[in-house]
Amino acid sequence: MRILLQFPEGLKREALKYQEKYEKEGHEIFIASAPCYGGCDLPLDEARWIKADKIVHFGHAKFVKKDLPIEVEYIPYNIDVNLQAIKKAAMQLKQYNNIGLATTVQHVHQFEEMKNIFELQSQHVFAEKGYWAINVGQVLGCDSLGLKAVEKKVDAFVFVGDGMFHALAIDFETDKPVFVIHPQTGQLRQINEEIKKLKKKRKGSILAAVEAKTFGILVSTKVGQFLLGSARLTKKELEKRGKRAIILVSNEIEPLPLNNFMLFDCYINTACPRIVDDVEEFGKPILSIEMLREVFEIIDKIKNK
Repeated sequence: MRILLQFPEGLKREALKYQEKYEKEGHEIFIASAPCYGGCDLPLDEARWIKADKIVHFGHAKFVKKDLPIEVEYIPYNIDVNLQAIKKAAMQLKQYNNIGLATTVQHVHQFEEMKNIFELQSQHVFAEKGYWAINVGQVLGCDSLGLKAVEKKVDAFVFVGDGMFHALAIDFETDKPVFVIHPQTGQLRQINEEIKKLKKKRKGSILAAVEAKTFGILVSTKVGQFLLGSARLTKKELEKRGKRAIILVSNEIEPLPLNNFMLFDCYINTACPRIVDDVEEFGKPILSIEMLREVFEIIDKIKNK
């Protein structure tokens, strides 16, 4: 079988090990070398050009729900947490009776063990699946709906993970405290201020976009991010309000090539929703569809005065 292996950036160092494994099994192996940003980002074009029989995607759980032209096998890459460190951190949160617990795909295989740590302290733990996440308690950079679903039941949210990318996905409206526990050291920190700063930055983009006249609507051709229908509807809604709108199509959405057009006052992003947090790199407002709806509300209110 001809197989194309794909690794996210942090796992590319493992590529040769898996190439050797599959070749010993008698397969012809190719490795996708382009940047990979998640389970939404599959190398379908590369697979088509080399006539691969299968893609093996490492490091993420299944994401794409639509039918694909080639078989895709998702192989998560499990990383054990330090349960003793998690236990020490959990002891600092004993005042919260009801916990919304979440982690990343790398640690979700130990979710029940982490949940048990809190339950042994007589706490109740709540978790659901998100829209894209296939595991209970799993947060993606674009999907914290599993926690939002339990928001009314909990006194605090606890996220076990390294770095802030996934933790800041917990950005829905809530007045509950949000804590992050480092999976190895057990370091505990509250991140509500970081979430507020993120929301403030997005609000600034919304207000700046009200005065914009020319909009570039960004469409990604990545299979898990491709939303051409949403882009076309967005274009119509902008034009109804007297704005000029152009749909821009690309596999990689990068600020420099876009800004070289020197045409757009604002970008509307229909791809990975976290791109809107890179507003400094784009040098101008960049909004999600949800943020654009707020712009429309402001524009319509001004018009109807």
